[in-house]
Amino acid sequence: MKKHSIIELKKTAKALGVTLPKTAKKPEVIRSIQQAEGNFPCFGTSDGSCNQYGCAWRGDCLPDEICL
Repeated sequence: MKKHSIIELKKTAKALGVTLPKTAKKPEVIRSIQQAEGNFPCFGTSDGSCNQYGCAWRGDCLPDEICL
């Protein structure tokens, strides 16, 4: 699964009209993107399992062995 850089994420957020503080960390940026897209902002809240197999952020959120 692809890992996204913070630069890519901030560009995506900006394209969606999301305003972020300059100090925003990856989880905050991804949750903001999820919300802007109309999805539940769940990034980084998993207990190690996730049934959202098509999620664009799965590779960043879960350990590699779970994403396979």
